[in-house]
Amino acid sequence: MKVHQVRTPVYAGTDYGEVYPPARRLYNQIKARTKRQPYVRSSYFGKDKVFIELFWVHLSQKNRKERNRRIKFYGCGIELLRSTRQQPITKPNPNKPRELLHRFAGVTPGKELFYIQVKENKRTQRKDMLSIFPAG
Repeated sequence: MKVHQVRTPVYAGTDYGEVYPPARRLYNQIKARTKRQPYVRSSYFGKDKVFIELFWVHLSQKNRKERNRRIKFYGCGIELLRSTRQQPITKPNPNKPRELLHRFAGVTPGKELFYIQVKENKRTQRKDMLSIFPAG
């Protein structure tokens, strides 16, 4: 799998309270550009919309330590989603056969490997960013 180098650094901080505000600020900037659901246009999908609301729902289901680990990479994940043209690992969702899961890999300026996962509905072609997580 090819890895995309991002320029955005990982959010600094060891506590969820330190990492959450800059991530939410970025989300609110994206959300302010639309009246409906917030989205990012992805280069890989031919500038199609990838909705980012589902990430926050997914994040709220995790424990506090895991939330902190994942939200640190939020800015990097948004940049990766916008700019990568690298081929992801794509496979059908084992729980829902009507969905495809795309996993993109990225590397931060500090050489940390992370992944973002996008789910795509085969019938409607709707794409949602599901998760951002560091490798290992």
